[in-house]
Amino acid sequence: MATIHLFPSLPSLEQRTHQARAIVLGTNEIASAIAVFLTRQGMRVVLSHDPMPPVIRRRMAFHDSLYGELTAVEEIWGVNCDQTLEILEELTHGSRVVVTRLGLSHLLPVGGYEVIIDARMHKAVIMPMLRYLAPVTIGLGPGFIASENCDIAVETHPDFVGQIITSGATLTADGIPSPLGDMKQERFVYSGAPGRWSTHRDIGEKVFKGMTLVILGGQEITAPKDGILRGLVRDGTEVPAAVKLVEIDPRSRNAQWQGIDQRSRAIAQATVDAYSVMLQTTRRGI
Repeated sequence: MATIHLFPSLPSLEQRTHQARAIVLGTNEIASAIAVFLTRQGMRVVLSHDPMPPVIRRRMAFHDSLYGELTAVEEIWGVNCDQTLEILEELTHGSRVVVTRLGLSHLLPVGGYEVIIDARMHKAVIMPMLRYLAPVTIGLGPGFIASENCDIAVETHPDFVGQIITSGATLTADGIPSPLGDMKQERFVYSGAPGRWSTHRDIGEKVFKGMTLVILGGQEITAPKDGILRGLVRDGTEVPAAVKLVEIDPRSRNAQWQGIDQRSRAIAQATVDAYSVMLQTTRRGI
């Protein structure tokens, strides 16, 4: 049985985290929101890309920095660095969020990381043992067990978003997306088979039901509903079967496809709070 705590937002960590380093696994919108929150606390952050699942909410993320594009989330800028010396230089003298293709095994030798956060949101795989790889390790979403494969966990289930778990497991994924306007599952398009993704559409465009959005493996994929393109896999990406490719926001003028949305903001704040809890625990010697 998981032990769940609801912590109020804690005082700024800036004095304790200035120039401290963090690795966040993932380049999706949740990983990016966490990077923004930690950067504002004075930390230096590296986002480590994982190709699965493909990132669709790219205007809410630093993901496209991987391709040399200028990206910013709420006025925090990202930069691609794929060499360890480049990463060390940016962490030491720069101010931007580092976005890299290098994995954890290549990043750890750079050294000095105070916290590792797994924000990849893998829903059906065995999560890695993060504990002891850094002074604080935080797991987000399904598959994490606080005090076992991570020090502390943050719940991402739609009914319990942002709850901090200090002992026990997070909830398993139920496959039911959070509602957006009047739609849940039906706002997404999934890949029916693996293939190369080709599209001339862009996030933020208005689309209509039945409009051709992309070509995947020679087959046209059309919009399932009217709305605004909120999520779209990057053109030219090789995608496997059964992953999200497109997301439609049906909320018309209230649609959001950039910045930090409510869910990501709640998870990012909870992650900062979880880190603070672990710092306080360490200081008390618990």
